[in-house]
Amino acid sequence: MDEHFTKIHKWLYPVSWLYGAVVRIRNKFFDWGVLQSKSFDAPIICIGNLAIGGTGKTPHTEYLIKLLHKKYRVAVLSRGYKRKSKGYVKATAESTAYTIGDEPYQMYVKYPSIVMAVDENRCHGIEKLLALKDPTVDVVLLDDAFQHRYVKPGLNILLTDYNRLFCDDALLPAGRLREPVDGKNRAQIVIVTKCPENIKPIDYNIITKRIGLYPYQQLYFSSFRYGDLKPAFSSGAQDTHRGSETIPLSALTNMEVVLVTGIASPADIKEKLKEHTATIEMISFDDHHQFTHRDLQFIRNRFEKLNSKERLIITTEKDISRLIANQALDEALKPFIYILPIEVEILQNQQNKFNQHIINYVRENSRNRNLSERKDAYLS
Repeated sequence: MDEHFTKIHKWLYPVSWLYGAVVRIRNKFFDWGVLQSKSFDAPIICIGNLAIGGTGKTPHTEYLIKLLHKKYRVAVLSRGYKRKSKGYVKATAESTAYTIGDEPYQMYVKYPSIVMAVDENRCHGIEKLLALKDPTVDVVLLDDAFQHRYVKPGLNILLTDYNRLFCDDALLPAGRLREPVDGKNRAQIVIVTKCPENIKPIDYNIITKRIGLYPYQQLYFSSFRYGDLKPAFSSGAQDTHRGSETIPLSALTNMEVVLVTGIASPADIKEKLKEHTATIEMISFDDHHQFTHRDLQFIRNRFEKLNSKERLIITTEKDISRLIANQALDEALKPFIYILPIEVEILQNQQNKFNQHIINYVRENSRNRNLSERKDAYLS
């Protein structure tokens, strides 16, 4: 486990106590009604966490999109972190990672049938989405909005990383928590993410007791599953890799790899690739890193130093959204750049239960339940 990831800076506890006092007062103001939370006459699902950094919000949001988008008109609203635009922006075919942010762009490219929008003001963004016609929006997914309490979602899904549960963490700046642990009480569903494939039954029991949820809350465990490598740029990929459009991870045995990431927690990906190849050159940037000309030159130099003719550059779905939009990316590198897809799997044979919970919430809170029921009957 990454020591930096687990480390708590105890000497910063006094600052954390002051920070925690401010956050607690803010939360109490919302609880008492001094600050107002707005409810909406539509299903609003929030996917968030208590900590900064990567707990898997985007893959879990994509899981919900995949679950719902064939039956319902799904809208996703994000802040659009590090985008170059301001205010409410609805994604179009001309959108890039620069105009709407890398994670919203990633989701929109994978699921072009959804409505994707970004807005710093979540209430304003939801109002804009629910005002859309032909067709109207059936459900809104809020990406990373657990602390945005001006919105009162109908369903809060809280994520916590198996490698650093919120009960093992501390408030900023000593730790990585944005708010005190009792903020978990606002969630109806808690998911322990990034669980290892060999997690034991006793681990489920220990974590369940340590997290300490109330009877009204449901706890799930999830893991990442990695798919076949996909070419980031179609042109040239077939000639380079024996006519194959995708490459199974098992085919990496004799290949040398440069792994390029700009995400919060790349260690899991590196460990997965190490199961299939012994030669991995790791180039890790900060989360949401905007690649510069110098960065791209550095990547090229590291790639060209690889000795094998069988070599690849592997990156994430999130990172490729920023690489594609970068005009400085060398054309000669494009045939060698592959994407490692990530999907979420709900563990303990609880997937059907989880799915039904989500579907029931959306159906029961639809703006037009009769229309929703007719749609379900038609599609069933």
